[in-house]
Amino acid sequence: MQGDGGVRASIDGLPPLRDVIERHGLQAKKSLGQNFLLDLNLTGRIARAAGDLSQATVIEVGPGPGGLTRALLMHGARRVIAVERDERCLAALAEVAAHYPDRLEIIPGDALKTDFAALAGDGPVRIVANLPYNIGTELLVRWLTTPDWPPFYQSMTLMFQREVAERIVAKPGADAYGRLGVLVGWRTDARIVFDVPPQAFTPPPKVTSSVVHLVPRQTPLPADVKKLGRVTEASFGQRRKMLRQSLKSLGGESLLDAVGIDGTRRAETLSVAEFVNLANAV
Repeated sequence: MQGDGGVRASIDGLPPLRDVIERHGLQAKKSLGQNFLLDLNLTGRIARAAGDLSQATVIEVGPGPGGLTRALLMHGARRVIAVERDERCLAALAEVAAHYPDRLEIIPGDALKTDFAALAGDGPVRIVANLPYNIGTELLVRWLTTPDWPPFYQSMTLMFQREVAERIVAKPGADAYGRLGVLVGWRTDARIVFDVPPQAFTPPPKVTSSVVHLVPRQTPLPADVKKLGRVTEASFGQRRKMLRQSLKSLGGESLLDAVGIDGTRRAETLSVAEFVNLANAV
C-alpha cells in the first residue's frame, strides 16, 4: 500500500493514519460496513475528482478515522461537514478539526436519519464520500429522489463496490441496467471516474471499488418519482418476462399502447424517456 507512513504527516502535519487508527483503537467494524481508505494518493484523487472545492461545503458520510476528510481539507474545501455514526472515530476527527480551525464540522449520528438538505446551508454543496457498503445504495436513492429539484447539491463523488457502480451508470441493453440505472439516468449525468483495488483499504474488501461522479440534470424529464418507482419495480421485478406480463398490475397492454411501446419488449430495452412516459401514463 502506498501513501501512508511519514509522507502523510509531512504533507498535512497530522500523524499517519495507521498511527491514528492504532492509537484510537479503530479497527474497522463489518457491522457498520467500514473499510478505511489509507492510501494518500487515492484520497487525494477522490478529492480532485469532486472538482473545485474552494467555495464549496462538502458533505462526507462515514469519514471513519478521517483519511478522505483530510484530503478534502488539504485540497482546499472551504468547509467539510462529516456525518459519522461510529463514536469511536469522533476523537480522531476532532484532532483533524483542531488542525483545520472552523473548516470541519463533525455531526455524530446515523446518515439514514440525517436531513442533508438542512445541513447544507448557503453556497454550493458537493457530496463526497467513501460510503459504508451497507447503506451506500440507499443513500444514493434518497439523494436522487429528493422532492426539490434541482437538488441542494451540485455534484456527488461517491465510492461503491464496482458491481454497484456498473448498475449506477448502466445504459439500456446492458446486463447491469435496472431500476437504479433508470433513476440515475433520469436525473443525473453519471460516470465511473476510476477503480480502487481492494488492497488500498484496511481491511481489504473482497471486491474492487469504483468512484462515481454524478452531476444533477437541471431540467430532467418531468415525472412523478413514486410512479416511476412503481413502473421500474414492476418492469425489472420480472425482467425476463415481456412488459405486457410484468406490467399487468399497472395496466399491461393498455398502458403500453397508450405510450406506443410494444408489449413484447423486455424492461432492459427501454430508454429512460420511455420509462418516464410509462410513469406519466399510469
